[in-house]
Amino acid sequence: QLQLVESGGGLAQPGGSLRLSCRASGAGLDFHAIAWFRQAPGKEREVLSCISPSGVRINYEDSLQGRFTISRDNTNKMAYLQIVDLKSEDTATYYCASAPSGQDWCVLSESVYGHWGRGTQVTVSS
Repeated sequence: QLQLVESGGGLAQPGGSLRLSCRASGAGLDFHAIAWFRQAPGKEREVLSCISPSGVRINYEDSLQGRFTISRDNTNKMAYLQIVDLKSEDTATYYCASAPSGQDWCVLSESVYGHWGRGTQVTVSS
């Protein structure tokens, strides 16, 4: 029943910022870890960040260099990814995904996430 829908993508200039949103419907996000991924054309999908069910534990991919911030709002069934100092290499389709979890963990591993949105396109160009 759980469905995820991403939004907030679009065209941005290098150095700008975007806040991507992930809205859940059909079920709440309680007891689900959430992760953000991206995939550029012709490249493999990569994991960016994850957040535990309560929001108290967060992991980031080491290569992101502090430009990404993940957050969530379980009351409103939302999760977010803030991106600052956008670079051309950030151009990709961005996906959110969730994984049921009985513990307050999240892992940066694609294999554990079973519910996926259809993605939102981010294009960074001058």
